[in-house]
Amino acid sequence: METEVKLTKLASCAGCGAKVGAGTLSRLLEGFRTHSDPRLIVGYDRSDDASVYVLDDSTALVQTTDFFPPIVDDPFLYGQIAATNALSDVYAMGGEPKLALNILCVPEKMDKETVQEILRGGYDKAYEAGVIITGGHTIHGLEPIYGLAVSGFVHPERVLTNSGARPGDVLILTKPLGVGILTTAAKADLVDCNLLERLYRQMATLNKTARDIMVEFTVHSCTDVTGFALLGHSYEMAQGSGCTLHLQTKDIPFHPEAYEFAEMGFIPSGAYRNREYAGPGVQAAAGVSRAMQDICYDPQTSGGLLIALPEKEAAQCLERLKDEIPEAAIIGYVTEQEEASVMME
Repeated sequence: METEVKLTKLASCAGCGAKVGAGTLSRLLEGFRTHSDPRLIVGYDRSDDASVYVLDDSTALVQTTDFFPPIVDDPFLYGQIAATNALSDVYAMGGEPKLALNILCVPEKMDKETVQEILRGGYDKAYEAGVIITGGHTIHGLEPIYGLAVSGFVHPERVLTNSGARPGDVLILTKPLGVGILTTAAKADLVDCNLLERLYRQMATLNKTARDIMVEFTVHSCTDVTGFALLGHSYEMAQGSGCTLHLQTKDIPFHPEAYEFAEMGFIPSGAYRNREYAGPGVQAAAGVSRAMQDICYDPQTSGGLLIALPEKEAAQCLERLKDEIPEAAIIGYVTEQEEASVMME
């Protein structure tokens, strides 16, 4: 849909690049009084993708919320991407999303048709995921913001967290990197239409298929790669698991055009926040270029899943994934804790 108002021009930040840095978040939450409950098996103190609350022996509730300013100008596509991104956190926990609530902020000058298209995009992806949007909340504000609060379910013994990786595990990534860098370059009209269409399809692709395949294997840990970038989320997985993640940069899938723009300096501000947060725990080998590091610090909007599973199952899991997700790749491995949390090789 064509729209006279360029949505991205109404926002100071785009997509997951607007996310507050992880270090800032942890400081903001320090010292709060909170209730404890043995049924809450994953809470915000774990830096995980969603909370998990056990309802009974066979069912746990997975809850999350995610929203952001426009990363594209087409309102329907914006709604699709924002909803896809919000649903991803439930998939990363191994769960199935079932219910959602709209979260919407619109400038008073925005026309009714544009607002409807944003919501229609969200409903479209919710329908594809088998999710029912049951309501929500809308306010007026200076910038458009859209997303979902999502509830899903998982068996309590099959919950996947970002803190379960084990030495000997292999790491699989299911979507290529470079989204933040390329959308930054796109603001200067430097990215061609074909590449943009590819990015849009990637961001609007649910992680449902990746989740459905990975749960057939003995996955030890999982997270989705979004605003904190591959290195930020890898750092959290390493810290939570008490291990070191080794990333083999030659095997990491990324859009090659992103490398060129990284060399030119088209780096989103979120990448610098991610470097500040995770950088002290990351060690890059001498041969790893600054541009490659920037790609790995690049905040991803609606990125793929980072999966840690035993080496003996990795090849079969990858084969299954590649049948449906050709870009999926083995990108590294896990060892006992070493000097750095994440080693770039």
